[in-house]
Amino acid sequence: MAEIARRLNDSATARWIVLLIVATAMMMGYFVNDVMSPLETLLEMPRSEGGLGWTPADYGFFSGASGLINVFLLMLFFSGLILDKMGIRFTGVLACSLMVLGTLIKLYGVTADLSGEIFGLPSSVAVASLGFAVFGVGYEMTGITVSKAMVRWFTGHELALAMGIQLAMARLGTAAALSISAPIARRFALSTPLLVSLAFLIIGLLAFFVFCVMDRKLDRSGDAKAQATDDDEFRWSDIGQTLRSPGFWLITLFCVLFYSAVSPFLKFSTKLMVMKYGVDADLAGFFSSIAPFGTILMTPLFGYVYDRYGRGVTLVITGALLLTAVHFGFSLPLHGAGVAIALMVVLSIGYSLAPAALWPCVPKIIPLKCLGTAYSMIFFIQNFGRTIIPTIVGRANEVDPSYTSSMLIFGFTALGALLVAVAMLHVDRKKGYGLQLPNIRH
Repeated sequence: MAEIARRLNDSATARWIVLLIVATAMMMGYFVNDVMSPLETLLEMPRSEGGLGWTPADYGFFSGASGLINVFLLMLFFSGLILDKMGIRFTGVLACSLMVLGTLIKLYGVTADLSGEIFGLPSSVAVASLGFAVFGVGYEMTGITVSKAMVRWFTGHELALAMGIQLAMARLGTAAALSISAPIARRFALSTPLLVSLAFLIIGLLAFFVFCVMDRKLDRSGDAKAQATDDDEFRWSDIGQTLRSPGFWLITLFCVLFYSAVSPFLKFSTKLMVMKYGVDADLAGFFSSIAPFGTILMTPLFGYVYDRYGRGVTLVITGALLLTAVHFGFSLPLHGAGVAIALMVVLSIGYSLAPAALWPCVPKIIPLKCLGTAYSMIFFIQNFGRTIIPTIVGRANEVDPSYTSSMLIFGFTALGALLVAVAMLHVDRKKGYGLQLPNIRH
């Protein structure tokens, strides 16, 4: 199957068109996921002034609603099973459709004149949160579907570069949402950013239909008898095979620790810049944005390095080492805006290095037929760390407002990721996964 089905994706033009299509769908999802983030102040204004009269607690519940179905109803795990059982095309269309449906429900919650309460929440909050929860199912499902599509089309070619570009486009979607949402709402109406979001998601859904046509041609590019074998069909027993893989658990543990030391930190970093480094409150957000904006440029670059020269685990180790150094650096009694900028620049390098090499390592450990399940389990377990660490850090900041304790927590979390990455190198040598080998077959 592999030799025949690979004929179409041997075409660089076809591969990059596919990347553009699926990355566009993912970018639209990222845009919508963060489009309400800059609108908290507007949402909390009275209805007479154009807001919805939400409280900070209402907004906090809404913000966390995207993970309700995924985590508490295990939908993120089931999404991986659906992907492996039903295929990329079916799951991608389903995921994009759920994002559209969820946004429609959220738009209704924001625009309709709803009164009363539902489960103790104002009706507008409850309906908008339901919409965000439905959107969240499609959003996470789209993420794992796009990852598996990249592996299918780019294995043996520029896999890490493709994943890096896809990640960069996704973060551009986030940056765009954070940049234009509030100005649009102030210029027109609170619901206008959601209408823009709906239009973007429909574009993403249509783009995925185009991908389905191309992906079907990939199936038909060889002898029909060679398109599928028993080894290519997903079986429920494959889940056990995944869970027995030491490489899978090392990557999962690394993700939990590494992303727990990055994503939660960025949520605390703006206030850190103001309180410890004396940065003006209007500029603190810019300092915090150095890391995510830096990854847009550097993640594809490091992906290209991995594709051409290999050393994937070495790149992961280096990224974790830089992250560890940064957090311990933040814990030191050093002050001044220059120190903060320097540390954030180093953080952006580490934040680019590790993911650029990490995600292309997964398909070298897990077979394509159960890759969706593997990605979904990684993301599912990862969410627990990203929930627990902010709670611990928030309490630490109450006890120690100097941020020393909280930065040490982040530092030791990153150190744990570094130790796991070193163990990954040892297991790779023992098991022969090929994580240090280039992705491009010469």
